Amino acid sequence: MVSRNIVKIDEEKCNGCGFCVIACAEGAIKLIGGKAKLISESYCDGLGACIGHCPQDAISIEQRESAPFDEQATKSHPAQEQIDARERSDHHTSAGLMCYFVCPSSVAKQLRQKPVLRSAAQARGAESTGSEQVVAETLSRLSHWPVQLRLVSPNAPYFAQADLLLVADCVPFAMGDFHSRILKGRSIAVGCPKFADAVFYIEKLSAILKANKLKSLTVVHMEVPCCFGLTRIAREAIASSGVNVSSDDVTVDLRGNISKVETIEVRA
Repeated sequence: MVSRNIVKIDEEKCNGCGFCVIACAEGAIKLIGGKAKLISESYCDGLGACIGHCPQDAISIEQRESAPFDEQATKSHPAQEQIDARERSDHHTSAGLMCYFVCPSSVAKQLRQKPVLRSAAQARGAESTGSEQVVAETLSRLSHWPVQLRLVSPNAPYFAQADLLLVADCVPFAMGDFHSRILKGRSIAVGCPKFADAVFYIEKLSAILKANKLKSLTVVHMEVPCCFGLTRIAREAIASSGVNVSSDDVTVDLRGNISKVETIEVRA
């Protein structure tokens, strides 16, 4: 054991966003039970690269007796798999434009919906009596494809001068009226801040902001702690792009109700 600098994580403050996991080049930090934990003192170099990436100020550096840093061990432990995955993601980022042209899932399409008319009896799954009133089914308000932030092209025509939604992918499942209340008349990019590469998301959203004169950016996420990472992604992307855009942050509770709407403040 030696006395040296080592990372300390305050679990009470940690919201499980995972940004520190991405920032730690040695793979010393892992999300366990929704909280960031130092998996081994010998994997931590004590330099604190993760501190500036924590939105909750949950990470600090303290000097204490601990196992010495083992650089060789960091190259072979299981957490290194996530570092390799991030490097593969970076490779895909640089080759991303090629994907837009060769991947069928990424081909940009603008969609125009037509109402589907059925009788009220058909809507209920019953036999028609011949005198039923004709009703229109609920319309999809999706105006383009693809929708995943990882797949969309920053230069796609549906982003030009658009009102853009950045939506956590659980939101449409919680909100029964998502299409009519939130999506109508807007372009959308969907992602999960907990399981995806936050750095990639920031870079992609920044590229969208730079390439398009967006009318507005609205971030919509669930009330669970990890989902607030989407707000931080948006804030950092706006700051990185240098674009001044009207931005709102919408929080949705687990019953699908909008519980809070705030303006996203970006520090200069």
